[in-house]
Amino acid sequence: MSNPSSLVRNKFGRTALIALVAVVLLAAPLFLPPFANQTLVRIGVYAVAVLGLNIVMGYTGQVNLGQIFFVGLGAYVTAYGVNQGWNIVLVFLAACAIAGIVGLLVALAAARLGGLAIAMVTIALPIVGVPLAKRLEEFTGGSQGISARFSDAPDWSGLYSDQWQFYIILLVTVIAFLLARNLVRGKYGRAFGVVRENEAVAASMGVSPYRTKVLAFTIASIYGGASGFLYLAAVQYTSPETLSFGHSISLVAAMVIGGAGSIVGSLIGGAYYVFVPQLTNAIDPSFTTLSQGAILLAVLFLLPEGLVSLPRVIRRLTRRGSTRSIPGTDPPQDRFAAPASHGGGPGGTRTN
Repeated sequence: MSNPSSLVRNKFGRTALIALVAVVLLAAPLFLPPFANQTLVRIGVYAVAVLGLNIVMGYTGQVNLGQIFFVGLGAYVTAYGVNQGWNIVLVFLAACAIAGIVGLLVALAAARLGGLAIAMVTIALPIVGVPLAKRLEEFTGGSQGISARFSDAPDWSGLYSDQWQFYIILLVTVIAFLLARNLVRGKYGRAFGVVRENEAVAASMGVSPYRTKVLAFTIASIYGGASGFLYLAAVQYTSPETLSFGHSISLVAAMVIGGAGSIVGSLIGGAYYVFVPQLTNAIDPSFTTLSQGAILLAVLFLLPEGLVSLPRVIRRLTRRGSTRSIPGTDPPQDRFAAPASHGGGPGGTRTN
């Protein structure tokens, strides 16, 4: 039975830790240089994209290799709305809604498929999206791309633009993660888990695998649209390159490395997506792809549940090591000692 005092202490500790993290995040952009703020901003952008991907792949077990399409779609909708003079809140809602509607239409057609078939459908999204973005020049700027400035710091804020952008991304990212946490811990999260494990069992329990997968894919698309809005807030420019299929594969790798089926793993995945290419490019740009592939293989072999499981693995190994070091009730026996005699001579009686 749990000790009430220990539960109170644990709850107080978690609350104190959350408060400390909140204070650090709110104060950090005021003291960090612009480059550090921009790096943290990009982590928030891609953490939201990875989070959406995690909902559909990590929690529901449905293949989605086209998440970057919805990120790019959200970015284009944001750029168009800003250039048309729309209210910024309306722009954000439009980016999420349009990405969600497109995701719903794709999911209605693809959710009945499985395995390789649905993978091919999602792969087609960024492949079709790039030439489509180039052709719709009136809305997308064509091959040259389109820019939109809306995240510069207002005069009344007293902040620099990189600090203002940090707070915009922080606000949206925190809300997105809290909503996702509540989602996966509620009845929909349980439905996602049952469908992921066994669709036949889910159907026997009254959970429709088709509707559940459609819901998960649509939510992932909405998160992609929100990430696209944040991307434009951070970069203030987008082009067909944003929709590149290579970026979509990198998002999947980031989700796996961070931890599939984990909210915190999505944040780690966003950090991986930003930091590792910077590090590998600084070492040797020609080996960037090779080194990232090697990192992915290493994590899959050593930490199949992703980097988020590293503390748990360390605790397990530490506990195993401490258990081995605890002496037993009997002293260790010398393998090379002669067996004790059962007679009555010296040393002939064993003492327990």
